Amino acid sequence: MSEEDTEWNDILRARGILPAKPKELEITEDELAELVEQSVKEHLEGKPLEQRTLDELDELEDLEDDRILESYRRQRLADIKAQMSAEKFGRVYQISKPDYTTEVTEASKTTWVVVHLFQDYNPSCKLLNAILDRLAERYKATKFCKIVADLCIPNYPDRNVPTILVYGEGDLKKQMIGMDYFGGAGATVASVETVLKTLGAVTSNQLTSTGRAGGGDDDDDRNNRDEDDNYGRRRGSSFSRVTKSSVRRHDNDDDDWD
Repeated sequence: MSEEDTEWNDILRARGILPAKPKELEITEDELAELVEQSVKEHLEGKPLEQRTLDELDELEDLEDDRILESYRRQRLADIKAQMSAEKFGRVYQISKPDYTTEVTEASKTTWVVVHLFQDYNPSCKLLNAILDRLAERYKATKFCKIVADLCIPNYPDRNVPTILVYGEGDLKKQMIGMDYFGGAGATVASVETVLKTLGAVTSNQLTSTGRAGGGDDDDDRNNRDEDDNYGRRRGSSFSRVTKSSVRRHDNDDDDWD
């Protein structure tokens, strides 16, 4: 067909005498690559497994494994960061009266706080301090503090130590006076741990690598609990002369400090 004929046909098409030329398909390189990728994806993911070749199955497995591993990696990183952010204590902090509001009341708005009012010369306090040291290492997301009783509360009676105060949500949740709550002079790491768990001050999912691993083997859990029990009994044996009067609970008399 000559150039003049083409131009004439264009004139006829412009006047509607001849039908318009079919439009040429225009596609960019990026669009072409996307179409190819989509086609491969549909080929791999939409094809029944029994109809795929070994190479196709290997390729599909690699793609799926990569997605699963990447998702798992991101979740684990998020979990580890959250755990590290929460588990920031790990020891018993000795505080003074001016520190109490900041270190206990304010701190308990974001985490559980366990406070031990003690006297150095009281054998039950020594036992409880040793037990709390162990628990603080294990439950690093809970803040453990101790304070000399009469330096915290003037004229606090010796008969009321040890006293454990448990704070949460910025408020006092539980007050425990004496050792009866924990098994008396025979208190162990396990018995104190059980009481704190009941209150919610420590939880199993807080356990760190220094304690029992959460979801670990039952035999390991029993072995650790036996070790905790034996530890408490060994410590408690040296306090056998503790009398009932040293662990009786607070009676509401003139020395009431509430």
